[in-house]
Amino acid sequence: MRIATINRKTRETDISLTLNLDGTGACQVNTGCGFLDHMLTLFAHHAGFDLTVTCVGDTQVDYHHSVEDIGIVLGDALKEALGDRKGITRYGSILLPMDEALIMTALDISGRGHLSYGLEIPAARVGDFDTELVQEFFISLARRAEITLHIRQLAGFNTHHIIEGAFKSVAHALAIATKINPEMADRIPSTKGVL
Repeated sequence: MRIATINRKTRETDISLTLNLDGTGACQVNTGCGFLDHMLTLFAHHAGFDLTVTCVGDTQVDYHHSVEDIGIVLGDALKEALGDRKGITRYGSILLPMDEALIMTALDISGRGHLSYGLEIPAARVGDFDTELVQEFFISLARRAEITLHIRQLAGFNTHHIIEGAFKSVAHALAIATKINPEMADRIPSTKGVL
């Protein structure tokens, strides 16, 4: 089983996270931010990953440290659970509709952390959640997981739909990319022999 548990404690956050890449989408999340809980729950469900997250953060300031650090820890867990990346499909992409929003995600589990971010989110907040934190989350995830991640908004005007579409599309693309290809199960998917 490809499972990782990461604990990270700083002066700003105390996070415990377990990720199972070969799960069923089961999720238990308590980040202190209702909107982020919603996004992580649907992320796990659509990726088919089992995910448990608890975070105690300095939310009296705002959600920035919690969101960024959860992205870091999820990225670390993804990298650890993938191990040597032998047999993975490596690439994943999807064009995902979420009502009027249309989001394209393409990614490469490349060993090189990079985010190319193309969301145009119209509102500064959803409830008490600062929407600029969506980019911070995906930056942290891409860097720490060492994946090349492209997210593009092709249509959409509802802030909630755009963000939800992004989390769902990244989940689906990761589900594709992390799957074991039975024909390549004993090989690293790179001519370099390492990712």
